Amino acid sequence: MEISAGKLWCFRRLADKNGLFKMTAVDQRPPIMNVIKEKLKVDEASYEDISRIKTLLTKTLAQHSSAMLLDPIWAYSDAIEHVEPSQGLLITLEAHDFEEAPGGRKSSEIADWNVEKIKRLGADGVKVLAWYRPDADPAICQYQQDMVEAIGKACQKHDICFLFELLVYPLEGDAHQTKEYVETQSKRPELVIDSVKAFSDSKFGIDIFKLESPIPASEVPDPNSKEAAECQEWFNQLGQACDVPWVMLSAGADMDAFEKVLTYAYQAGASGYLAGRAIWWKAAQNFPDLQKMEAELNEEGVAYIKKIGQLTDTRATPWFKHKQFAQGYQITGAGQNFPANY
Repeated sequence: MEISAGKLWCFRRLADKNGLFKMTAVDQRPPIMNVIKEKLKVDEASYEDISRIKTLLTKTLAQHSSAMLLDPIWAYSDAIEHVEPSQGLLITLEAHDFEEAPGGRKSSEIADWNVEKIKRLGADGVKVLAWYRPDADPAICQYQQDMVEAIGKACQKHDICFLFELLVYPLEGDAHQTKEYVETQSKRPELVIDSVKAFSDSKFGIDIFKLESPIPASEVPDPNSKEAAECQEWFNQLGQACDVPWVMLSAGADMDAFEKVLTYAYQAGASGYLAGRAIWWKAAQNFPDLQKMEAELNEEGVAYIKKIGQLTDTRATPWFKHKQFAQGYQITGAGQNFPANY
């Protein structure tokens, strides 16, 4: 397996020294905005309040993470000082709002933002979330695929890692209809798996998948229960669909539920996690009392990161042992003529 020099370095920086991804996300926008609006009883969350929360999350949690995921609007400018130069850095590309078309959702990029700028600021990866339903209007599916393919090509051009997140969502008329960034409780596992298969072609240039549980996290059974085997099979199918290394997202799951999700995912070959709300959501409910929020982050949040970090150490698959790298890897164009080849 050949891998470009830039992408190899990005993989190594995003993971810990053992090739495991223990990444923390603070790029969430609507969930944090909603907390502020609820707690302050306001119609709109201010830039300053959103940035304060994201900066506090980064200050407290970055030191316990292999990499941090920041958005370029509310997080990067004030929070980047709390990310050590030795850590990995992911930057968000997709806009948090989306177009709800009759046949499905259309994602888009943040205005005035692109892969080139993310590379230029020194990041190790471009993170993109795309809403996707394989059974949505074919024109919507094609629109989403075209967007992802274009981003993948830009990441190849600028030799930066492309981390791609997929989320299924309710179509018009489905149960649990919502536009919020919450896990769809009526989702079908085959939709999650088929979504991954839709983007498995190398033309999309995806380096790491960030995936949701194939069944609602709240319904994931105890790994020691009699229902575990059936649940594990769904996660195994998820892993088999991934032709590149993959990590799990928490999608707002609580701490216990996400730990169960990771247990199944690691058995299926996942290489770590990129999680946010499972780690810091409970502490965020203390806003606007930032001191109380920080105290709970330092106590329960950090303890949880260490707990799932230990689970990752013992059960996850290093990225370089994923089936993509079964025969090992070498840098594209390596050797005496590397300056000319690169």
